[in-house]
Amino acid sequence: MGRGGQPKDRTNGPERKCIATGEVRPKHGLIRFAIGPEGQVVPDILEKLPGRGIWVSSTRQALETAVKKGLFSRGAKQSVTVRDGLVEQVEAMLARRVVELLSLARKGGQAVAGYEKVKDWLAKEEAEVLIQASDGSARGKTKLSTPYGGSWIGWITADELGQAFGRETSIHAALAAGGLCERVVEEAARLKGLRVTDGERPRRKGS
Repeated sequence: MGRGGQPKDRTNGPERKCIATGEVRPKHGLIRFAIGPEGQVVPDILEKLPGRGIWVSSTRQALETAVKKGLFSRGAKQSVTVRDGLVEQVEAMLARRVVELLSLARKGGQAVAGYEKVKDWLAKEEAEVLIQASDGSARGKTKLSTPYGGSWIGWITADELGQAFGRETSIHAALAAGGLCERVVEEAARLKGLRVTDGERPRRKGS
């Protein structure tokens, strides 16, 4: 698993072409869209909706370009409707997906939250991924280090992380290897493209 919340290289996996950039990339780095029965563009985060998929790189810039330049109509080869706030809708859906996966990992004993529990997992080398809330105290977060050879996720809010662990808020969490770990990292990497621009701090939800 890569550092910085990036999934392992899977260059031999299925690839799709982004309608905004023209690049052909592994599909885990893109978002699938489908066209609804009334011609509306529908985000298909789980990639299960019927019909021909339209793929866009999971970055805010690519999605905004696709919307502004009418590229969904070109990709669908028909006139389509793009609802206002599509980019924000995709961001919310990806965040919800990450929260759901973390919740499942917690229930399976694969994830813990809270400074002391996370510190213990790191000390015992049980943690593969360190997750820290984007709006948590910077000083507090520096006391914990990313597992060697593991990943760090730092663009989920304290509220979102709290939802995953059945509490009001949470700043620190850790995820063990195996099970849902790779899926969490992949979905979090897609979310990162909507919230983090190179050289900038993560966007706060709703900003």
